[in-house]
Amino acid sequence: MSTSALDRAHDFLVTHARLLERRLAELWLGKSAPATAFAVLDALAAYRNPDGGLGHALEPDARAPESQPLAVDFALEAVEQVLDSPAGADPVVRDRVAGFAESLVPYLESVAAPSGGLPIVLPSVARYPRAAHWGDGRFPPGLNPTAGIVTRLRRAGAKGAWLDTADEFCRAEIDRLTGLDGHSALNVLHFLAHAPDRDWAARQRAEIAGRLAGLPHFHLYPGEGYGLTPLDLAPLPDDPLRELVPADAVTAHLTALAAAQQPDGGWPLSWEPPGPASLLEWRGVVTLKAARALGANA
Repeated sequence: MSTSALDRAHDFLVTHARLLERRLAELWLGKSAPATAFAVLDALAAYRNPDGGLGHALEPDARAPESQPLAVDFALEAVEQVLDSPAGADPVVRDRVAGFAESLVPYLESVAAPSGGLPIVLPSVARYPRAAHWGDGRFPPGLNPTAGIVTRLRRAGAKGAWLDTADEFCRAEIDRLTGLDGHSALNVLHFLAHAPDRDWAARQRAEIAGRLAGLPHFHLYPGEGYGLTPLDLAPLPDDPLRELVPADAVTAHLTALAAAQQPDGGWPLSWEPPGPASLLEWRGVVTLKAARALGANA
């Protein structure tokens, strides 16, 4: 990524993005320091509810103030960015991250099914503006988001009995996996990357990797419309999940991503958000993601 393109992306974030993405940008596009990592966690705390969960449009497509598993999943992705940054190696940062992650477990347990699985959103999401794909908010427990949430909580250092139950739910669902889309595949592949039973994980990973090209909502190579990409699966070049996709697919997506930068320095969306605030918030999210991927793979 050229310096001018990176500068334009940075300027877009400064002028358009919300505080959370601006502080995350400091970790990836500025000076990565423990104080900045703490600021990311403090920004996430502003979305906290008395029940211990997170809401208030942290995930910009769901404008409900009530806590949602979706918002927790979004927060844990930000936490993962903290851990992956140079500041994430600091022991004090890791302790703060572990405390934040573990504090989310009681809320998640309170909204989980007896099986341990989580729905991506709760019906309360339908009382507020939302993107069309959230419909009436009635979703069954699923690997999206349970597998991703469990994996990120474990990586952050969280503990709790519910995590063991959720692990069992994920393994059972993966064993009988039939329908799969791009979002579920990413959750499952991250879960498998950290599963203790390495032989089982390797078998399941190989089966899913062989299906990536045909999954709904996943573009192995650049394509039209909404879809996750290999850069969502493994944005950093040293990510072990990179080996699941052809190198030329990664190169093609990096080229397409660089070409998609807009005159204002940001990146566009490929779906319709529920309002102007959501549009700006999402453009901050996707611009940071694009700049991070392009900078790391330069």
